[in-house]
Amino acid sequence: MKNWINRLRGGTDNPPAAAAAAPDAADEQAADLAADIEATYYRWLTAAHGYAAPAEVETRILDEVRQLAAQPGKAAGLVPRVPEAIPALLSSLNDEDASVSELARQVAQDVVLVAEVIREANSAYYRPISPVKNVEAAIMMLGQNGLRMLLARIAFRPLVNMQADGFARAAAPRVWTQSISCALAASLMAPGLSTGVFEAYLAGLMQNVGLVVAFRLADRTGTDGKVPGASSFGAQLLAGSRQLSSAIAAHWSFPEEVVNAIAHAGAPGSDHLAEALGLGDRIAKLRLLIDAGVLGEDDKLVADGLDNFQRRCLGKLARLEA
Repeated sequence: MKNWINRLRGGTDNPPAAAAAAPDAADEQAADLAADIEATYYRWLTAAHGYAAPAEVETRILDEVRQLAAQPGKAAGLVPRVPEAIPALLSSLNDEDASVSELARQVAQDVVLVAEVIREANSAYYRPISPVKNVEAAIMMLGQNGLRMLLARIAFRPLVNMQADGFARAAAPRVWTQSISCALAASLMAPGLSTGVFEAYLAGLMQNVGLVVAFRLADRTGTDGKVPGASSFGAQLLAGSRQLSSAIAAHWSFPEEVVNAIAHAGAPGSDHLAEALGLGDRIAKLRLLIDAGVLGEDDKLVADGLDNFQRRCLGKLARLEA
């Protein structure tokens, strides 16, 4: 796990982010807006499975999440391993002398990777003039960083879409969609904040691993696939699961800045990577809520929550999903 994370990162270093300004009225307004988005997202996520849980049930689940965050080795044991085909490819990506044909040869050894790479090259994100039909052309279209992001996404898919029962299984597809949307949105926010594009993408993929684990813990309360549906509980669960994700990332020797970004995403005074992740997370959640018909494109949460560039990113996520 530690080796493939280093290979994913590619050994690049980023300059330290500048210190953020002290909290002010704008920060407080942003925090209130973020809380409204979180509450709306949690209500949508649990709409068909939420119930009015007794306070003691909510407390027990939250306590278990906090305790697990303090035992990252145990928490990591609840998460599937990364596919074996990924590390060798990542090593080749870090080799500047590796040719496109060599990368294509390695990709071709796994039929799933072949399909994923060609599909990605033909996606709305890259918009090729003519359809890409072979692996070498697909790799040239994606480039080294694009291929690294794709491999990260493939590696993380079983971590979020893990085989589980109850609500964790029902929620996993939506949580995974939010994860990949967040990763892309955060990577688009990163250049404007002078922080690492791939680190932002990696943090976006990782941040929901703890949430799926938390849902598995909630399923153990014996509520037949139900989960506490109160917004107040949801806010605490989302915050606690973020700390759980951060703890697992630290246990896996993720870059320190990624670990910290997950723990502090969207918090006032956070560094630039955490800011990019927080914005990406917000944009991705709004995209899901709009696509589900919960919010309109002109809803106050969208209008007040995003600037012009962020709205363009919101639109890009829609085109990507289409």
